[in-house]
Amino acid sequence: MEKFNDLKYERPDLGRSKKEFGRCLRRFKNASSFEEADAAFLGYQHLVEALTTMGSVAYIRSTANMKDEFYEKERRFFDRETPKLMLLMKKAGKAMLESPFRPQLERKYGELMFKDAENQMKLIKPSVILPSIRENNLGTEYSKTAAACSVEFMGEKCNFYGLLRHMQSTDRAERKAAFEAWAKLYEGISPKLEEQYAKLVKTRRTIAKRLGFKSYIDYIYLARSRYDYDQEKVAAFREAVRTFITPVCDRLYCEQAKRLGLEKLEWYDESLRFPDGNAMPIGTPEELIEKARRMYEEMSPETGEFFNFMAEHELLDLVTRENKHLGGYCTFLPDYKAPFIFSNFNGTSADIDVLTHEAGHAFEAYYASRRLPLTSLAGSTSEINEIHSMAMEFFAHPWMESFCGDKADKYRYSHFIESFTAIPYLVSVDEFQHRVYEEPGSGPADWKRFWREIEKKYMPWRSYDANEFLESGGFWMQKQHIFLYPFYYVDYAMAELDAIALYRRHIAGGEAWKSYLKLCSMGGMYGYFETLGRAGLPNPLEPDTVREIAAFAEARAEELQSRLG
Repeated sequence: MEKFNDLKYERPDLGRSKKEFGRCLRRFKNASSFEEADAAFLGYQHLVEALTTMGSVAYIRSTANMKDEFYEKERRFFDRETPKLMLLMKKAGKAMLESPFRPQLERKYGELMFKDAENQMKLIKPSVILPSIRENNLGTEYSKTAAACSVEFMGEKCNFYGLLRHMQSTDRAERKAAFEAWAKLYEGISPKLEEQYAKLVKTRRTIAKRLGFKSYIDYIYLARSRYDYDQEKVAAFREAVRTFITPVCDRLYCEQAKRLGLEKLEWYDESLRFPDGNAMPIGTPEELIEKARRMYEEMSPETGEFFNFMAEHELLDLVTRENKHLGGYCTFLPDYKAPFIFSNFNGTSADIDVLTHEAGHAFEAYYASRRLPLTSLAGSTSEINEIHSMAMEFFAHPWMESFCGDKADKYRYSHFIESFTAIPYLVSVDEFQHRVYEEPGSGPADWKRFWREIEKKYMPWRSYDANEFLESGGFWMQKQHIFLYPFYYVDYAMAELDAIALYRRHIAGGEAWKSYLKLCSMGGMYGYFETLGRAGLPNPLEPDTVREIAAFAEARAEELQSRLG
């Protein structure tokens, strides 16, 4: 494989691809043996992988510079054309389900693929192609709106992520000023974001209605392959978080306020854990990558091989730039079995988290794609995928001296606390989305009210220092998942509990790494509960799991704090 920047991009000839897909499909239907059927099946799977690879290249290069006109056009091409391919995929799925060789195919590729194919029969119709294209286009417009925001702050041009760095300053006046600038940026674009979200909500409801679903929630649960649980089970999970985790978080934030010498913790204080400053990464981006390379080489042969591949082929874009898409992600280039990590370094401990969290996603994709019979099986459902990333953050703890020097214990404490205290926020985002789609007549004013009510329920400590925009509920619109990945966010909360369960086993001397490799090796071969069971992980939707993890977290936080002196 060449280095990423040297990879040739070529817009796919969809007409030719469709013809070849049709030939493979006919060979599959007419196969007289499993071997013939399997060869034809792999033929059209590889065509899909080739299209996905070019789509990923276009997406990466577009998000690297949201003002790149060429790749914006190419991204729009995929946004427009990909939904049109759904009908071909439906035909392929139908052929799979009706094949006389289905039992042999299921043994080789797993039953979940066939369950997904059955699912697609309900989710794909010609009537949803146009609204699906519209949804893609609206998502792109949102990304451009958010990426274009910046403000002059303390002599530098900062986007949202740049301002978050200043909110970890030991100078409270600086933190507050950064917070006010951050809030003002969002308030300035809030009418546009509200308009874009309203259009997204309307479009998503249209898709669900045209497919015959009673609500968008019913549709999205099926679209996210949530076969093992339903809305009621998720609502019970949120309530378990409120019952067992929120009180522990509240106590931890009270301790933090005392540690910082504050009578009341405001939102811009939450990310500062210590009065003399948080643990920060030491070194340039290049030096941090080299430290990560050494860490992964020492962690295991498998991770060493993986990270050297990433570095050698320059599959990392980590530094914040003007017009770069916000946030971070890991995507995949199937033709090369190559992950790609994208992020925005901001000089805080979040930079370390990128080299662990997104690297966890990337490692799983690299590891599974070389062990499973089909590259498309490398990824699982999001509830499993996020365990890969979050658990890797904890496995990296022993190497923090390299990244943070004598503040390594501070990092370990802060990272554990932040991972745990994020859970109430994660379920808040989930409940917010349920409220929005449960109440079709709701609009921007209602959404703010929903958010503030939910926030007070799960995060009673949250205060915005009388900032009118945020106190009225404007904070919801800073979460890109609400716009781009509907109903994804609760998956992080569920995954965090299993990541902490692996961490608990790891520090107790158990075989956590063995379970982790087992988890990664399965990719998307099995359903959610079966995958957890095969890896020896608890079901996070059980209230007892939530209660046990909350008790462990409180005890572990006290233990980590005692090491700080």
